Amino acid sequence: MSQGRTFVAVTDFTVGIDDRETQKFFAEDPQTGAPATEVSFEGHDLLIDGKESDLDRGKVKVFSRAPFNNLEVSANLVFIGENVNFPELLSLEEILHTAAAFYPCWNHSLALGLLEYFNIPLHRRHKKLSRGMKSIFNSVFGLSTRCSLTIFDEPTLGMDAAARKDFYRGLLKDFMQHPRTVILSSHLLNEVEHLLDEVLLIDRGQKYLHLSTHMLKNYAVGLQGNEKAVKDFIGDTEILYQKKLGKDSVYTVAINSFTREQLREAGLKGIEVIPVSPEETCAYLTAREEGGIDRVFERNQL
Repeated sequence: MSQGRTFVAVTDFTVGIDDRETQKFFAEDPQTGAPATEVSFEGHDLLIDGKESDLDRGKVKVFSRAPFNNLEVSANLVFIGENVNFPELLSLEEILHTAAAFYPCWNHSLALGLLEYFNIPLHRRHKKLSRGMKSIFNSVFGLSTRCSLTIFDEPTLGMDAAARKDFYRGLLKDFMQHPRTVILSSHLLNEVEHLLDEVLLIDRGQKYLHLSTHMLKNYAVGLQGNEKAVKDFIGDTEILYQKKLGKDSVYTVAINSFTREQLREAGLKGIEVIPVSPEETCAYLTAREEGGIDRVFERNQL
C-alpha cells in the first residue's frame, strides 16, 4: 500500500530481540556502560516516512527507549545499508577521522587495517567508489564503530565471493572479541547461517517465523520415494513443497514433526530422508504459489 511517499513496511508485526536471553553473546559494553541491547517492534501497521507522528499505530523501542531524536540511542546504534549517506565533500580518510566524535567505541586502527587489507584508497570520495568498494567501506565502518546494536542491511551487495567470505570472517572474529547485538539482513542465508543465533523471516511485511538457527535447520525434512508410500507416511503433516520425479516417484518437503524413530522407519520402507537447509526452508515457506516457478512453466508449455 502506498500513500504518496509513505508506505506500510510491516503489518501485524511483533518481535523482540533481547540480549538477556543470550547473555554469553550479547552483553553490556564494559567500556561505555551502554545499556544491554533490547530491540522491540509491536503494533499493527508501522508507517515509514521518517516522521515519528506517523507511528501512532505501532511502537519501536531500542534499549527500551523511543529511538527518534535520542542521542543516547544514536551513539550506541549504527545502521549500515547500501544507501548510507556520508559527506560528499570529505575523503574516506576524513570520514574515518570524524567517526570518533559520534561513536564512543570507534576503533580507528581496525578501520585503517581492514581498508588497507581490502585495498580501498582512502584519498577517494565515497560517491566515486564502485558498488563493491562502497559496500566494503560501509561494512568496515559499521564494524569499526563497535556499537552495542549494529545493523547491517544487505552489507555485501556488489562484493565478490572472496570479499564476502573475508567480511563474514571479520564480523565473526570481532564479534567474539567484542560481543554486541548484530542484526544482519541478507538473501544469502546459506552464506551467513553459521554466523546467526536466530533467524527472523519476514515475507511481504509480515513475520513468518522467528526461530533459533538450530531449530530452523530441523524445521523441515525432505522425503523422496514411491508417491503412495510418501503420502501414507506424511499423513496430515503440512507439506511445503512437492515435485513429481516420474510416474510413481515424488519429492516432498514437509514440516518436520517426525521423531528419529519414525524417520528411521521411513528409510526402511524405501523412502529417502533428505535434510532441508534453512535457505531452502525459507524459500519454500515464502513461495509465491504452490509448486513454485516450476508450476508456471508447466501451465505455459508451448
